Amino acid sequence: MNININSVHFKTDVKLDNFIEKKLQKLSVMHEGVVGSDVILRVDNSETRENKVAEIKLMLRGEELFAKKQSKTFEEATDLAVDALKKQIEKHKERFKK
Repeated sequence: MNININSVHFKTDVKLDNFIEKKLQKLSVMHEGVVGSDVILRVDNSETRENKVAEIKLMLRGEELFAKKQSKTFEEATDLAVDALKKQIEKHKERFKK
């Protein structure tokens, strides 16, 4: 699976990149049709501490899934977005079983 990580106005460290890649590899195990993913990390200009945003677009054969989550850290936002994508993959599988 091809994983493309983009950060807006900052540089990610290797630890964060590895964390994101590890989480997304688990999604490719769930569904054999996963082709690639685009991850966008950015800091929101809000007053709250929960200003880290992770947007993940997961490309399947013939379809795209998307999740956007906001949290205190990029790791937590990524976790939340991956959980949302897991639910979407399950729904996607159910549609094709019927």
